[in-house]
Amino acid sequence: MSKEIVLSCKELKKNFKSESGDKELKILRGVNLDVHQAELVAILGSSGSGKSTLLHILGGLDRPTAGDVFWHGESIYQHKPDKLAELRNQNVGFVFQFHHLLPEFTALENVMMPALIKGEPADKAENRANDLLDQFGMGDRLQHRPSQLSGGEQQRVSMARALTNNPSIILADEPTGNLDEDNTDIILNLLFQLRDIENVSIVLITHEKDIAGHCDTLYNLHNGTLDQINS
Repeated sequence: MSKEIVLSCKELKKNFKSESGDKELKILRGVNLDVHQAELVAILGSSGSGKSTLLHILGGLDRPTAGDVFWHGESIYQHKPDKLAELRNQNVGFVFQFHHLLPEFTALENVMMPALIKGEPADKAENRANDLLDQFGMGDRLQHRPSQLSGGEQQRVSMARALTNNPSIILADEPTGNLDEDNTDIILNLLFQLRDIENVSIVLITHEKDIAGHCDTLYNLHNGTLDQINS
């Protein structure tokens, strides 16, 4: 039995105005993608190819010029911004290269935040955050603020935060881009665990072919289109 398609896009196009405003830049030129349950997809591409733009559109953070995105078969851009934000909070977890942790809050409070925004009781949110941070090897760093954590530790906190609301999709934009080799291996192993244990679907943006080679399905974004690479 084939696995459910949890994330897909059809004929995505994205144009931007040039700085001078006299030209339209075509960044995405008709991107199609299907991501199945518990599939780890890597998207390669050179700098400026539109990888982050694509990820933001897949995650409902930026609207396409044309085309559509579907989560569990439902078109997401039919919704008004408030409803889309609610669906995003329920379905998608984000992991970025620069963590985006709130500096004034502890690791525990950062991981609790999505659940509190969702309206979960504080004690339930705290228990979930405790469990996730322990799972990510951060159980002894709960009360540390981001400035007191290493880059690898901050990335583990951001991954725990991405899982707080039990999303079916994780979108990771160069999550190992600022990490040394040891921490890169730790983060990648955690991503594989998420796929295998939590049945989470993951789209990983990277420019490193060695990392992409460990994923289930590889694509290359070039000249605005997405082509599958045979691994």
